[in-house]
Amino acid sequence: MGLRTFRLAVTLCRAILALACLIGGSARADAVRVAVAANFAAPMQAVAAAFERATGHKTLMSFGATGAFYAQIRNGAPFHALLAADDDVPARLEREGLAEAGSRFTYAIGSLVLWSARPGFVDGNGAVLRQGGFTRLALANPKIAPYGAAAMETLEKFGLVSALQPKFVLGENVAQAYQFVSTGNAELGFVALSQVMKEGRIASGSAWVVPSSMHREIRQDAVLLMAGRGNVAAGALLRHLRAPATVALIQGFGYRP
Repeated sequence: MGLRTFRLAVTLCRAILALACLIGGSARADAVRVAVAANFAAPMQAVAAAFERATGHKTLMSFGATGAFYAQIRNGAPFHALLAADDDVPARLEREGLAEAGSRFTYAIGSLVLWSARPGFVDGNGAVLRQGGFTRLALANPKIAPYGAAAMETLEKFGLVSALQPKFVLGENVAQAYQFVSTGNAELGFVALSQVMKEGRIASGSAWVVPSSMHREIRQDAVLLMAGRGNVAAGALLRHLRAPATVALIQGFGYRP
């Protein structure tokens, strides 16, 4: 074998080895630990299923209040990514060096709804709040849950905070607020539209979709946490959230893109 032929053979072998490493690396399945806002539980189950089918990666999900997740992340919780119920906490994590700078983006805009499990109990403009006829009003804790804060802003617009505060039943997050209403422990409550919508309509009971002008826009941001840097599945999941098919899926749960 001549020197030139030998060099060509070595170059070819190196190219084949590099290609094999590239293919092997891209095919490697990984797992992502993601903290997900409670209101996004149902959509995230569908998103994760599609993501796992498409990539082979595993999605390990924890659902809860965004404020509680913030405290956990500051205390070293090993989440790779956060899907928050607001845009404030992800921005704060970036500023504090706990999230990858520039990785934050809005994955959904949420809608607040006043809902009762009883058909005909909630009218189409929220007048039931003024009329009374109920003893308990459920909402997420406004100090740690964005949907609870939006509910308080709505009640402030109505001028009803003082009158209704004795009737408040506070949940740690909007999922717990929904549970209070669905089980009858509260006659009505402020929950996420995604929790009561199915196939493009309110699935049961009665509801008033609160106009977005009644409260600050509920922008829900996702961010890559420092523990997720270099995690293949974490990066892939955040890219998957922005794919057109995923955006359409999320809209089907009552969110705006």
